Amino acid sequence: MHQPIYQDKESGEFMAPWVYLHTIKDYSDMAAHLEAHPNAKAVVNFAPVLLEQIEEYLTQIEHWRHGGRAIADPLLAALVTDELPAPATPAFLKLVQMCLRANPDRIIHRFPHFSKLANLAHYYCDKPEVQMYMGEQFLADLLVWYHLGWMGEIVRRNNTIVRGLMEKGHQFSRQDRLALMDVIVEIMADVCPRYRKLAAKGQVELAVSPYAHPMLPLLLNLESAREAQPDITLPHATHYPGGRERAEWHLQRAQQVFKKFFGVESKGCWSSEGGLSQPVLELLSAQGFHWTASGDSVLYNSLGKARAQDPEALQKQVNGDGRPHAAIRFGDISLPTFFRDDGLSDLIGFNYSDWHAEDAVGDLIHHLENIARSADRKQPCVISIIMDGENAWEYYPENGVYFLDELYRRLDAHPSLNLTTFSNALGDGNGEAVQLPEVVAGSWIYGTFSTWIGDEDKNRAWDLLCEAKQHFDEVLKSGVLSTEQVEEATAQLAICEGSDWFWWFGDYNPPDTVSEFEHLYRRHLANLYALIQRPAPPHLYQKISKGGGAPARGGAMRHGHSEQER
Repeated sequence: MHQPIYQDKESGEFMAPWVYLHTIKDYSDMAAHLEAHPNAKAVVNFAPVLLEQIEEYLTQIEHWRHGGRAIADPLLAALVTDELPAPATPAFLKLVQMCLRANPDRIIHRFPHFSKLANLAHYYCDKPEVQMYMGEQFLADLLVWYHLGWMGEIVRRNNTIVRGLMEKGHQFSRQDRLALMDVIVEIMADVCPRYRKLAAKGQVELAVSPYAHPMLPLLLNLESAREAQPDITLPHATHYPGGRERAEWHLQRAQQVFKKFFGVESKGCWSSEGGLSQPVLELLSAQGFHWTASGDSVLYNSLGKARAQDPEALQKQVNGDGRPHAAIRFGDISLPTFFRDDGLSDLIGFNYSDWHAEDAVGDLIHHLENIARSADRKQPCVISIIMDGENAWEYYPENGVYFLDELYRRLDAHPSLNLTTFSNALGDGNGEAVQLPEVVAGSWIYGTFSTWIGDEDKNRAWDLLCEAKQHFDEVLKSGVLSTEQVEEATAQLAICEGSDWFWWFGDYNPPDTVSEFEHLYRRHLANLYALIQRPAPPHLYQKISKGGGAPARGGAMRHGHSEQER
């Protein structure tokens, strides 16, 4: 479960609505599926900045309810405002455009009322001459249907307010909109307690990522990108200043936030984007984590290096060229690492959404059974399916409800496949991990860091960050800031260090999304300069990336293996 920080800390405004929309749709539904199948088990990983943003939404809504300032998310604020912007104004047009940001087939056109409104909205956007003839009721209905469309499927089926609004269909009053806001608040307020309860029952193991989701291996050493891609072009900056201290800060702050929300520290850490290197494993072990995980391309790269160094030793460990489906320990680091089965995970992410649920689950179980039969009997067989908590499900009919229900039901009843968690897998006599000499640095995507560094645009973003960090260090060393100012600037620096900004830069991604994330990245950096009382360099405001691609799933998801490997 992960969303980057969309909030502009200077203004307080959320620049995109994805935190609360994915909370009411995906994080809520996933908890409901687990609650409906008490024998199912899963590991659920939270990025701390997601937890804090959910809390910030709830705080802002509570202040608004008691007469305070408006909610600082334009879409959510519009849902409950008593006076919508006038037709033909830029504010009206912007809200209409925002209400079209949903999967057309699975969300918009699934609902006849929403579909008609969306068709009118497209006509409205394309025909300026008709805009003055639209009314506020059109926008009010569009706002309600947008939020109904993004609602979790389990909520949609069981919540009487949601069902009543859907039956009404149109002419929604402000009281209707306020009632829908009450549902949204209830879902958001309940999501963390629900997962905490599932963890207390032993059904879910909760885990954490570094605080603001930075790419730890690159913070520690930009050159680590060469381990999997020797010819990669790196930024002009040769290193990220003070990277180890920053990595430690992100991990320590992550545990503080995790304990605040869930009452305990996390045993496991999904290092952001499965980004691992030997120094990162050392750091995770030193911070007290019990396990971590990554993508299987990292494992294959590490197996290849071990095979080249000592094929006889590797033969004893993994029985030839086969992949060990077990925890792996690297060098003298005791921390075990699990590896995602990219093939199975990508089937769920990219293929099964167009299948009948029973056929998709049957196919997945067939693959699982084949892996289990062929696994090395010297080791317990642990097959790791690791997925985004949000991005796949909007491509499934009804938010994946049929697939997930069938999946948990079939696996619960299976005679030889058992759902478990990583800590349970290690504690159930499965602690004998395969030993390899060293991990080859990489991420879950292709086993490289090419999604975050190496492209000209991504490298420029790194140079901007490294430059800002140098200024940050100089100001802190001068002692001109108070303790409170240092803490605020340090938290802002963490936002800038998040991996998501680098993900979106480059020609691979769609222009509108690239523009949105670039604007937010430069805003975060400008806010950092303001907090350290330094003028932002003029080149910070020069365009970083244009985009231009049309990737699968809009670029929010990637395959674990490159096209050559698939």
